[in-house]
Amino acid sequence: MYSILNLGFDKSIKTRHSSIVRGVNLGGWLVLEPWITPSIFDNTGNPNIVDEYTFGQMQDHGTALAVLQNHWNTWITESDFEAIAAAGLNHVRLPIGFWAFDVSGGEPYIQGQLPYLQNAITWAGNHGLKLIIDLHGAPGSQNGFDNSGERLSFPTWQENESNVQRTDAIIMTIANMVKDNTNVVPIIAPLNEPAGYDGSQMLDVVTQYWYDSYGNIRFPFGTSQESNTVVLLHDAFQPLSFWSGFQTPPQWQGVAMDTHIYQMFSQELVSQTDAQHIQTACNYQNSLAFDLWLIVGEWTPAQTDCAKYLNGRGIGARYDGSFSGSTFVGSCTGLTGSASTFSSAFKTFLRQYWEAQVIAYERGGSGWIQWTWKAENADEWTYQAGLANGWIPQDPTDFMFPDICG
Repeated sequence: MYSILNLGFDKSIKTRHSSIVRGVNLGGWLVLEPWITPSIFDNTGNPNIVDEYTFGQMQDHGTALAVLQNHWNTWITESDFEAIAAAGLNHVRLPIGFWAFDVSGGEPYIQGQLPYLQNAITWAGNHGLKLIIDLHGAPGSQNGFDNSGERLSFPTWQENESNVQRTDAIIMTIANMVKDNTNVVPIIAPLNEPAGYDGSQMLDVVTQYWYDSYGNIRFPFGTSQESNTVVLLHDAFQPLSFWSGFQTPPQWQGVAMDTHIYQMFSQELVSQTDAQHIQTACNYQNSLAFDLWLIVGEWTPAQTDCAKYLNGRGIGARYDGSFSGSTFVGSCTGLTGSASTFSSAFKTFLRQYWEAQVIAYERGGSGWIQWTWKAENADEWTYQAGLANGWIPQDPTDFMFPDICG
């Protein structure tokens, strides 16, 4: 079994460096996100291109393909894996969309991502990193977010049985790819952020899909032989208590739960003071106890939604009141963009907030994976910029504020 996660329940062992998941997401590489690479969208000259779906749909195929190939070749390279390992991290979470495998539904997505997935597996192995393959977008979109590939007012993945069947088939393909390479790819996340807040019509489908995914990931050999691949479920934005007792040992083996913690996607959260953000983070050390291994698979040292296009291309920010229906909290100047514009006080806050979250997620759960490694113009979000500018330590266990959570 996968030793790092296997140690997750033993609190005495868990304090050992090797037993905690410490990682970073490779956001915006094999799944485009407008806020991570705004230039790719701005350069189209078409304000209606708001996600990877419309990127393929609303421009010449050859033009779009050339842009994507250049992006795939340059955004993440082996040197990034080398730097991630050098920063003391042990896991990389790689989002990929269903369209890398299947556009049989007539979707306008442009394919060509799979060789880069293979590169990522090779590079992770070369540098002693564990790779989590995360299916970030499903046919019809499971949440309507642009990071699912298709920005919609309401997700449609759950409305069509063929959408789910296609997704199952893709998970079987991924599981088959990595079943003999669990030393490098020990975890598959079968679906990122399904919109459980849309009620039972989504949650019922997701719950059945989690059962299907268990079979598809844990039994990829076509026999009763069980694989060592861990199934990383997402909480579907439900309280952890909703999933209490779900796929727990001894009947179920090798299942973990992923929760994402952001403090800027509501008026209430984005209005918190810096001290309140830190306290909110620290409180998680007492609320992440769960009956499965629990990883905080996305979080950030950013405390605002100021990053350009974070809420979607052409959509403003709650923090400065430019988001429809929001109330002004403050100016975004100096809180996003290049770290060269950040004050020393803001950088100190970023360090404190980063440490508070790391401490809480390691005390409360089995570890963490920050979103994201790099972005064009949102340094407050990125691990790479944090390392370069001092609010993330070169060793993730090297705290300047070790008592920040008491």
